[in-house]
Amino acid sequence: MPSELCKRLGIEVPIFAFTHCRDVVVAVSKAGGMGVLGAVGFSAEQLAQELDWIDEHIGDKKYGVDIVIPQKYDGMGEMDPEKLQAQLQGMIPQETRDFVEKLLDDHGVPKMPEEDARGGLLGWTEASARPLLEEALKRPGVTLIANALGTPPKEIIEEVKASGRLIAALCGRVKQAVAHKEAGIDIVIAQGGEGGGHTGDVGSIVLWPQIIDAVAPTPVLAAGGIGNGRQMAAAMAMGAAGVWTGSLWLTVAEAAAEPAEKDSYFRASSEDTLRSRSWTGKPCRMLRTEWTDAWEAEGAPKTLGMPMQGMVTFDAIRRTHAYAGVARTQDVAFKPVGQVVGQINSSQTSAEVIRDLLTEYVDAVGRVNEALEEA
Repeated sequence: MPSELCKRLGIEVPIFAFTHCRDVVVAVSKAGGMGVLGAVGFSAEQLAQELDWIDEHIGDKKYGVDIVIPQKYDGMGEMDPEKLQAQLQGMIPQETRDFVEKLLDDHGVPKMPEEDARGGLLGWTEASARPLLEEALKRPGVTLIANALGTPPKEIIEEVKASGRLIAALCGRVKQAVAHKEAGIDIVIAQGGEGGGHTGDVGSIVLWPQIIDAVAPTPVLAAGGIGNGRQMAAAMAMGAAGVWTGSLWLTVAEAAAEPAEKDSYFRASSEDTLRSRSWTGKPCRMLRTEWTDAWEAEGAPKTLGMPMQGMVTFDAIRRTHAYAGVARTQDVAFKPVGQVVGQINSSQTSAEVIRDLLTEYVDAVGRVNEALEEA
């Protein structure tokens, strides 16, 4: 399925895999697609280590890096990360901190043996994302930079494009897609509300064709609800240049998730997800848990905006990840995933997932062609 977009990015098939796991990035890119490493949550030093490892193992294959610079967030304009962190920490109510700590204690989640002074600001603001971008742009194997929330600042778009790379941005509304195009974004990623992570509330089958028409001829990647080759064929039939996937890679053999976390995805149905602000401060689709229920219960504190809610839940993410199999940790763990979780019932290698997507895609297109021939 080589296309002009694939040629520009140096990949074989237009299947993009968003993941926080470096092993998955390498496996997907080696299978012909493009692995895209989510950089949020890493310090610049940690990201450098991850990218070093990828560069050592990926050979001549290409990959992408995803950063997060929201269009609106508390503390916008302050470009000193330390000043911004101190400013925002002082705005967090003690009631909210106590609520989080009690939730974790009530579920038997052990405390971390050491403090982490970063406080959850990593990657959620322009000030903290810029060092991550600079690290990504040092890598010749990186041919794509994506921004997960909103249109990136003009100077960042210009910097990425001047480096010879393509820049993409996600959106969940037509007006956001148009803003991306007008700002000079090379690839628009249209994510329907059923997708995992930060999403809008318009379904993919309605959203994709509207955005494809609105930003033509800018290429659009379809995201949200891509769990098999039939869904990929539907997206491509609407005019998408490729598919952006995330949930599919949470349970692959190369994924770093603990068995208890993978099992929770295998057991979940498509009805077990919801959009919640309880982890990041913006609507994010995830598995419903006792954590999400607690934030919606009477008497719970109001969720804070981004990035303050993430600063409050930063330690919770660390603890539930480190102690994934302990006590009732999975009941209060952060599990961003889309409604396609109901299609994920077993673990495969990343290469097998790519193979199945392509095989099912060809079969689906073949069925349509046969129907047309019979008509």
